[in-house]
Amino acid sequence: MATPSKRVTSPRMLSTSSFALANANERSLALCELLQPIEDASHTRDRKRSPPDSACMRGTRLEVIRKVGAWTSSCILIDGEPHLCWMHGYVGSGKSAISLEICTKSESQGQPVASFFFFRNAGDRSRIWRFATTVAHQMAAVVPETAPFVRAAATASPALKNFPSPVTSVAMQMQRLVYGPFKLAADRGPIESLASRPFLIVIDGLDECEDKDEVGELIDSMLSFFDDNPFIPLRIFITSRVEQHIQSRLDVPGVHFHDLVGHCSDDDITAFLEVLFQDAGRRSPVIRAYVREHGEWPTLSEKRKLVHHIGGSFIFASAVFKFIMGSNAPRKDLTTPMDRLPLALKMNPGLDGLYAQTLVRSENIPHFHNIISTVALLWTPLPTSGIAEVLGIRTYEVVNALVTCKQSSRFLGLMTFPSHSAIPPSVTFLPSKVDRADSSHIPVIMSTFTFALSSANSNFVVGGRAWLFTETESAIRLCRETLALHPSSPELIQALADAVCRRAPKMISRVDLEEAISLYRQALLLEPPGHEGRWLSLHQLGLALKEYHGRTGDMSDLEEAISMYREALELRPSPHPERSVSLVNLASSLRARYQRTRGIADLEEASLLGREALELRPSPHPDRPYPLKNLSLSLEDMHAATGALSDLQESITLCEELLDSHFPVGHDDRVKTLGRLADLLRKRFRATRQEKDLARSNALEDEFSRLSASTSAT
Repeated sequence: MATPSKRVTSPRMLSTSSFALANANERSLALCELLQPIEDASHTRDRKRSPPDSACMRGTRLEVIRKVGAWTSSCILIDGEPHLCWMHGYVGSGKSAISLEICTKSESQGQPVASFFFFRNAGDRSRIWRFATTVAHQMAAVVPETAPFVRAAATASPALKNFPSPVTSVAMQMQRLVYGPFKLAADRGPIESLASRPFLIVIDGLDECEDKDEVGELIDSMLSFFDDNPFIPLRIFITSRVEQHIQSRLDVPGVHFHDLVGHCSDDDITAFLEVLFQDAGRRSPVIRAYVREHGEWPTLSEKRKLVHHIGGSFIFASAVFKFIMGSNAPRKDLTTPMDRLPLALKMNPGLDGLYAQTLVRSENIPHFHNIISTVALLWTPLPTSGIAEVLGIRTYEVVNALVTCKQSSRFLGLMTFPSHSAIPPSVTFLPSKVDRADSSHIPVIMSTFTFALSSANSNFVVGGRAWLFTETESAIRLCRETLALHPSSPELIQALADAVCRRAPKMISRVDLEEAISLYRQALLLEPPGHEGRWLSLHQLGLALKEYHGRTGDMSDLEEAISMYREALELRPSPHPERSVSLVNLASSLRARYQRTRGIADLEEASLLGREALELRPSPHPDRPYPLKNLSLSLEDMHAATGALSDLQESITLCEELLDSHFPVGHDDRVKTLGRLADLLRKRFRATRQEKDLARSNALEDEFSRLSASTSAT
């Protein structure tokens, strides 16, 4: 009997013997089911439905395509060219069109090709997690010698597909599903499907992948694989903008690279426009009639001016052409392409004039100005549902506005860059409007600003990701710039104070607090009694003062906070939904003063306020835990001050409700509440000598210790 082969567990490479262990039933599954690839990410996708819809016009980009094509098809063993090629360029320079051309031309010459076109805000196509499975699925189809090894790897390790949620690193995915199977197929002898050409993987728009750390990991794994396998017949072509996390890894001696700026000539733009205008002339009876009467259109002089004006940007050339042809003009616009061409030539260089013209035509669409302003103001892109939430409108209204504009996908793509230095001139459309606007524009800025801050803060607390300092700094800078235009807006002053207070949880400095307190006081001066925003400013100023008191111990800050909370409470008579918030804040501040002065009257008032707050939050109100915890703490202090067992009994009851009904296993507050309840029960045991209190206290302490250790380990 043959001895079974040992299973290879090293992540560096899968051996042939490990594949033999795959279950026979699982092998019968279609490879598509095993890998769950993205179906619309390759060069064969329907570009109208799955952008970018970019293709090279005939006669354009010939030189760069020739150079890249020569590299893709050259022999690894003879020519010694690098396995990796990186082509970079700015927005609109034609990277995606060239990627598509390289894919289709290579395929037409019999070279196997797999591709992945990343695209921002396109769901899984903007993430890294299904990249490897998609490439592996394509590889198995065009290099069938690899298919058995891909299938066996996916069957042996189902987690490799990272679907429906990611659990495996992209480096491990690539090793097990792409590099490993390809090397195993190559090790068996010449791969017939290659026909002496390398297998080509095209990765377009890598900068549009949201997972920057994982992109770095992907590139590192590529370089490592090629270092270990210098003669493997595989080439990878990558396009992106120049971004630090990509450039720092690809701008190395072992990578062939092309700067697309150097390949973007006026001849290419001329050829591009020539094709577009010839096609338009055949289709448009207006242009045909004009040419019969006046001769050539556009004239050679007009074409030269357009080419010079466009300055090498294919996306700008396309947008200018659409403007001239009236692709986005409303039906009531009676101007002709001949009328619009001089307007295009008078626009300022860049996209400002073009988008100003396009957007002004759309200003009568419901909510259009607010929607586009929101898109421009957001630092992190939002889906249409998120924009609707910001503005308090329906998602279909956002979709209607963007679809009607017909520039939405192009415009949105241009508005989602990570820094002001990279944002194209079209973004200046909004500030130019703000400069001339009155305070009616502030609600849009405020809603966007507040939503972005709350989302970022929620991500830190709930999502578990590291807080990005630049996110808040960018929001603060935006608010300062807007506040300079509207210095008398209490809403903007308060928003800036909120942002300063929330730079990052537990990281706010005394200087930040001092600025926030000063800003809240300014806002209050602009919100006299009767102003609808006064309660919120009082509330926020009280919070900041109480926090500052905690840092400095200065009683004057606590006294002022109590004063703010008392006035705020008066502005929220029962049964106002925010009255409970004011009651809890005032009660908490009175407890804090009691702990410094030991004035029992503060504790008595805090207990009364706490009871009212709890009555306004009956079970199962989602905010009930706040007054529950507050009143339980006040009663615990009251028991310590007076020795009244009834206060201790009630404090325990409230604490038990917190634990049983609101803080289940896994809740962030469960551990602390376990410790508190165990301590309260031990106090009652000392007063009543009931063994059941001691037993339960011990059990709670055991759970407390176990969960604390688990939290520390993670």
